[in-house]
Amino acid sequence: MEILIPQRLSTLGHPQRLAVFRLLMRRFPDRVPATEIALALDLKPNTLSAYVSALMQAGLVTQERAGTSLRYSVDIETVRETFDHLLLDCCRGRPDICSPVSYPTLHGTRPMTDRKYNVLFICTGNSARSIFAEAILRKEAGDRFNAYSAGTKPYSELNPFALEVLEQKGHDISVLNAKNVAAVQGNDAPDFDFVFTVCDHAANEDCPAWTGQPVSAHWGMLDPVKVDGSSAEKSLAFQHAYGALRNRIIAFAALPFASLDRISLQKVVDEIGQMEKGASA
Repeated sequence: MEILIPQRLSTLGHPQRLAVFRLLMRRFPDRVPATEIALALDLKPNTLSAYVSALMQAGLVTQERAGTSLRYSVDIETVRETFDHLLLDCCRGRPDICSPVSYPTLHGTRPMTDRKYNVLFICTGNSARSIFAEAILRKEAGDRFNAYSAGTKPYSELNPFALEVLEQKGHDISVLNAKNVAAVQGNDAPDFDFVFTVCDHAANEDCPAWTGQPVSAHWGMLDPVKVDGSSAEKSLAFQHAYGALRNRIIAFAALPFASLDRISLQKVVDEIGQMEKGASA
């Protein structure tokens, strides 16, 4: 163990290897294709190959072949083992200096019954998937959650196929609007309890940590906007995406929040993210 720790720290000391590691941590438990990592981080394939090889040699990353594609994921047990060793060896396990005092409890200082949780859904354009999620949570459990959505693109507008599906499902679309993530950040923004990315591109972006360290997870969905074909085929793709997101949100809203600690809740929301991903492009 003592021999491996310096190797792992040395490997992560390289800025671009660290960037690959951080992207895979944000996407955990997904396995991310090499081509997607290279595109997100603007790396040449051979450069990325060298970085992931070093991370694999340090035991921090695992590789899996799916057809002709190589996919990567963090080895979460090795990551935990490394962090645990640092805390125990450097801090001697002293809670007065090791405990993250700013780390919030799951429920804050107020019980669940006295407040609503603030939930943010993020995708690239905030035109369909994240808008679906916001509308569904507001309709299905608006008495217990404040639902928000935003996109990482500077400008966007609501997709007409998405609006058609929402109207068909009985949602009030007058309260929906596409907005950049900057609109839900800053001093006047809500303190979010949960932040979910619903597209891979948004999850791959290296965004600042959210104030209050909300529970976060990646609920990746295939983008119905990118589906080619007739209007009927496109409409069907949006229907599938809506249905898949609704299944996830129903599962999320049904969780026994009052009895879950943060670690247990994180595990469950990660598992929800592995549910059906919707229409295929």
